[in-house]
Amino acid sequence: MAPKAIIAPSILASDFGNLSSECSNVIKEHGADWLHIDIMDGHFVPNITIGAPVVTCIRGSVERSADWSKGVFDCHMMVAEPQKWLEDFKKAGCDLYCFHYEAAVTSKDPAVSPSQLIKNIHALGMKAGVAIKPDTPADVVYPLLDGDVEKPDMVLVMTVEPGFGGQKFQARCMPKVAALRERYPELDIEVDGGLGLGTIDQAAEAGANVIVAGTAVFGAESPGEVVKMLRGTVEKCLSK
Repeated sequence: MAPKAIIAPSILASDFGNLSSECSNVIKEHGADWLHIDIMDGHFVPNITIGAPVVTCIRGSVERSADWSKGVFDCHMMVAEPQKWLEDFKKAGCDLYCFHYEAAVTSKDPAVSPSQLIKNIHALGMKAGVAIKPDTPADVVYPLLDGDVEKPDMVLVMTVEPGFGGQKFQARCMPKVAALRERYPELDIEVDGGLGLGTIDQAAEAGANVIVAGTAVFGAESPGEVVKMLRGTVEKCLSK
């Protein structure tokens, strides 16, 4: 099945004082598809954001469609121990648990290997994503995607260093996206970091179909128009 354009605004750029309404409105009123939820633990990255209790709170304000096309919680786990939080985030309403490859391969616990993590995530009924930093080559995920065992549902190519919002888009990461799209034409490929109307062309042309945009959406005067333009660019490139 050909990938679809998916716009996943990052709630890191939202107004945390009105978080539930911000999350609900960007889906219901402005036409976004998923919510990208950045979870930072102060260990894997130097910043700290939110945990499972906050995700639980916003889950009550955002309905997930039966076909998973709307209201999906895409939890980007920038944490040192990705295995530790699986059940907590499942209970909180996470739909797609995206762990960092780098965190998994540095762990000495066999349960935290990338392949075992994917199995554990699927066993809880969540989809599994694997994220890679800008300096991590794309081919590290090939064995996971080529294997006979359970495969990740999405690969996230970071276009900034994980840990802080508002960074500048790194176009040097686009060859990784292009390589993944050529090798896996049906894969959901997400890009995160510095995405907006000025950079979407590069990401979409490389083959990304899941677009994380924070400030570009939540900081816009007309968020719905930005979502519409991002989607249109991705759909145009996917149709080529």
